[in-house]
Amino acid sequence: MAENKGKTDSIRMSTQGCRTNNGFVQNEDILEKDPDPGSRLDGAVAVLGPVEPDLKDIRPYAGMPKEVLFQFSGQARYRLPREVLFWLTVASVFVLIGATIAIIAVSPKCLDWWQAGPMYQIYPRSFKDSDMDGNGDLKGIQEKLDYIRTLNIKTIWITSFYKSSLKDFRHGVEDFREIDPIFGTMKDFENLVAAIHDKGLKLIIDFIPNHTSDKHAWFQLSRTRTGKYTDYYIWHDCTRENGITVPPNNWLSVYGNSSWHFDEVRNQCYFHQFMREQPDLNFHNPDVQEEIKEIIQFWLTKGVDGFSFDAVKFLLEAEHLRDEAQVNKTQIPDTVTHYWELYHDFTTTQVGMHDIVRSFRQTMDQYSREPGRYRFMGIEAYGESIDRTMMYYGLPFVQEADFPFNNYLSELNAPSGNGVFEVITSWMENMPEGKWPNWMIGGPDRARLTSRLGAEYVNIMNMLVFTLPGTPITYYGEEIGMRNILVTNLNESYDVDTLFSKSPMQWDNSSNAGFSEANHTWLPTSSDYHTVNVDVQKTQPRSALKFYQELSLLHVNELLLSRGWFCYLRNNSHSVVYTRELDGIDRVFLVVLNFGESSPLNLKEMVPNIPTRASIRLSTSFADKGGEVDTHDILLDKGEGLVLEYNTKNLLHHQTAFRDRCFVSNRACYSSTLNLLHSLC
Repeated sequence: MAENKGKTDSIRMSTQGCRTNNGFVQNEDILEKDPDPGSRLDGAVAVLGPVEPDLKDIRPYAGMPKEVLFQFSGQARYRLPREVLFWLTVASVFVLIGATIAIIAVSPKCLDWWQAGPMYQIYPRSFKDSDMDGNGDLKGIQEKLDYIRTLNIKTIWITSFYKSSLKDFRHGVEDFREIDPIFGTMKDFENLVAAIHDKGLKLIIDFIPNHTSDKHAWFQLSRTRTGKYTDYYIWHDCTRENGITVPPNNWLSVYGNSSWHFDEVRNQCYFHQFMREQPDLNFHNPDVQEEIKEIIQFWLTKGVDGFSFDAVKFLLEAEHLRDEAQVNKTQIPDTVTHYWELYHDFTTTQVGMHDIVRSFRQTMDQYSREPGRYRFMGIEAYGESIDRTMMYYGLPFVQEADFPFNNYLSELNAPSGNGVFEVITSWMENMPEGKWPNWMIGGPDRARLTSRLGAEYVNIMNMLVFTLPGTPITYYGEEIGMRNILVTNLNESYDVDTLFSKSPMQWDNSSNAGFSEANHTWLPTSSDYHTVNVDVQKTQPRSALKFYQELSLLHVNELLLSRGWFCYLRNNSHSVVYTRELDGIDRVFLVVLNFGESSPLNLKEMVPNIPTRASIRLSTSFADKGGEVDTHDILLDKGEGLVLEYNTKNLLHHQTAFRDRCFVSNRACYSSTLNLLHSLC
């Protein structure tokens, strides 16, 4: 009985299968017509199969089956909009791809991190003592990172901290993979690197590949002729007469006297360009080159962002060992003992030296592939001619250094507009096209700016390096105007003159200038630390520190300074005048620096179409900031500088009369409409 009832229900459902219900109330009136009731046979059941729907009176509705959808999709009023939208989408994709390619093609190269802001050079033994032993250390640097950030610094440059027992500023290294205990541990270094990166800063370190300490394991193995280390250094037979060494030639050490020293263990002489405790490595030996590359890789793996390579011109020596020519040919050869009394044609910048430097670059490039992790390479080329210095930039398609460090301003011993002008133009005129300049006014081996030129020139020299094109480099303490220490009873036996610029950083007016809580520091602090220190100058609105911070902030925020053209207008014994300008920006910075006595300047005679009044964007005389000057007659005091701003559409680098006096490192133009830089200048 139940079985018969189920069959009956199933038949009933089949008889109504021709009804269509799409599930939407508004469409339930669109139904297939019922069969004529009169056509049904009493007692007979008909099982109906699929029936094609009549779609003449049906309109499109949501949720319609595909059979209905296909009926409408072929109609012109539906097909044409669909095809138009499809081809519009295709065209839009191609337009976006083309626009992306065009933007990439016309965009100038982005400034890298080493170009985007100033570098800050730290002599670690003198920066901050964290463990009260009288010596600065790595933890001390980490404690002061927030202060460094207030200077708008982008890169920290730490000088040599490798394990060394020598007194020559840690340059005679015993182990290139170890931190000297005086500075801390490898863990301290790793923590410092992490902290620097957490602050958004970068780190470069010193590296001197030319020589090691005579206590280095390599040298100890070499003097006993052990395996591959036998030829890691430059050895040569020499004779001994009555206890006196007769060297194989007349080559001299940088510090004077013969550069050959007799070793009683090996019974030969080894070569040293510097101190006798610093034997030169033999870079003619491929194994030595590989060792140095592995050391580079070691520190890059530690997270270092780049290196400053020092003394690279000494890497190779002529293998023939011929005598070098005397400067004074009439001088008795036995009396030639000073380095400057010889031409060093066989001991510096030899053929193949640049190939070695390029191999260092290639090693670093292997660690530069990750976005944002480019590894910087600088070369300290002190004492080189300008032509030889420029060679460290490399060739057009073969890169070496990102830049050789420019220390020419730090060699100025007297304030002079002409002297400053010669330094600027010699670098800019000789620098290869497309390369990046840099400027430094101090360093660990130079007298401090205040001691060389005078305290009145601190602000103007900082204004100079921050308004020139390129990367400004600051030696610690120059931002507050520190001077050399004035003492003579130093317990050191080497190049005392360079110690005076390494005095402890002056943080406050407490004991030892806040550098250390020890009873004795490795060098005494300067006698003026009660008034020249960071804490005092932070509270003084017209201090050197406050002015430095304003300059660095202006440099970071202004495209005119970071990307603009440099055009020099005038120089004499007193003043230097130049502009910074950029295509697409109608503002111009005009920088006026006075290094001599007060003298009037008429800018109208120098700059065509300059307005009668120009606003003062920044001034070493703080009272003038925000005011205006009459461009017909500007009177600057000794050591005074101005950054003036005015509007013009007639940029100097477009004018024939000034074209030869304008330089740009990285050509770019600004579009105010799109708010972007491009290269279609």
